[in-house]
Amino acid sequence: MVFLLPVFASAEEEGSSIDSVPAKFRFTYDNASLPAGEKMGFLGTTALYDVNDWLSFGPSAYGALVGQRGGFITLGMATELRKELFDNNFEVNAGMFVGAGGGRGGFQLAGGGLMLRYHLGAKLKTFMGDFGGGISYIDFPDGAIHSSQPYISYEFPFTTLIASGRRDVPDWEGAMIGRGSLSEQEFATVFRTYQIPTGVLTDSGRAQYKTINLMGIEWNRYLDDNLFLKIESEGAMGGQSNGYMQILFGLGYRFELMDGTWFKLSSSLGVAGGGDVATGGGLIIDAVASLQQRLGDNLFAEISAGYVKVPETSFKAVSYAGKIGYHFYTPNVRSESVDLTDLIGFDAAHFRMRTTHQTYYKAAANWRSHHANLNVDLLGIQMDYFLHDNFYLTGQGLAAYKGQAGAYMTGLVGGGVHLPLFGSPLFIDGELLVGAAGGGGLAVGGGFVWQGNAGLGYQFSDEFSLIAQYGYMAAPKGNFRAKVLSLSLGYNLTLFSR
Repeated sequence: MVFLLPVFASAEEEGSSIDSVPAKFRFTYDNASLPAGEKMGFLGTTALYDVNDWLSFGPSAYGALVGQRGGFITLGMATELRKELFDNNFEVNAGMFVGAGGGRGGFQLAGGGLMLRYHLGAKLKTFMGDFGGGISYIDFPDGAIHSSQPYISYEFPFTTLIASGRRDVPDWEGAMIGRGSLSEQEFATVFRTYQIPTGVLTDSGRAQYKTINLMGIEWNRYLDDNLFLKIESEGAMGGQSNGYMQILFGLGYRFELMDGTWFKLSSSLGVAGGGDVATGGGLIIDAVASLQQRLGDNLFAEISAGYVKVPETSFKAVSYAGKIGYHFYTPNVRSESVDLTDLIGFDAAHFRMRTTHQTYYKAAANWRSHHANLNVDLLGIQMDYFLHDNFYLTGQGLAAYKGQAGAYMTGLVGGGVHLPLFGSPLFIDGELLVGAAGGGGLAVGGGFVWQGNAGLGYQFSDEFSLIAQYGYMAAPKGNFRAKVLSLSLGYNLTLFSR
């Protein structure tokens, strides 16, 4: 999904054309120093979208991959300044990440959860992608991590076509982009169960509970008619492992069994941990077989079975999943701009990206296992897809940065209503979401939570809005109850698909 969604990317329209947006998907590796001489290999994944010739911006995540801190994960936003040299084959850059999270080590290690990362580096552009490195500094200001180290990086550059604001495809005749210039993609909501055999132990040495139920999202991008890349992120919402989270990257291949029915094989690796699940340094590997059935031009259902293993520990499980997803094509853009007449046959899908701050206020005596009288402040991202001018699907991922709740994260999906007020820039939004949460000592039971929000927004321009909301969040099988105050900066964008 991150290949498609820029944050404050500049896609300026000039007359009847739309400028394409250069971007890159970056992997970094930092070997960070922790107290008492401990080392933690930190894998970073970032999608950077060019605002102009020297500035990029986008979402980012970091997770422990090597060491003793599996499940130490942060989410946030990154920005970078860059200067190209030697006929654009070499680049120097400097950047900053602001995010939140934590993991094994709790608030003693991550404090409230706020993470800052600064870097100064360079990269060489090649036909296989861009290779780079430099010096980084990772800082948890109210925690125990303050580390300088070298880093290495790999980037996959690409170009996408997204218009800022709300745009529509014109109704006149034009030359439609052909099938060979399309990028095929899938996005799905995932409900997964791990069935864990006897003999698997938790991180604290007890017998691991026999099931973990997870909820999350998956995005696939096809490299040709059969081969695809996949990214998935899921969190525990049932069992006894609340706070467990995983982010996986993989490669797969599909076979068409009959019209609309596909058999898929894939394998992934990534970072995982939390919830007392024994993931060692954090590396996890899985293999999956899936059966997909198309339910129409865009919708599909999919079931899968697989096997997951942590190489360092005894953790292993048989994995079963059900997915409901959306299949679509986007223009595969190679030029600097595209005429709107070339988009005949595509639909204009309207999205709103929100950079969000939330504060949890105590609404039950035992809502936390420690620091029960402290509020919890969170940072994160929300994405809204407008099915209609007044109705949208929404998803959010947030992590604690203040309130001694480092390692708390939540991922929710749901729906909302958007009501403009009397033709003015003011509007009312209301939404209901469900999903997974855990970590940081918040008493969320197995991890399943729900949240309702309502509030007032102001549309400053076609692109930008400011939204304030008040809500309530609860864990049906835990003591967690909180009043929620949210403030979001929204950015409207249009994605062309069919």
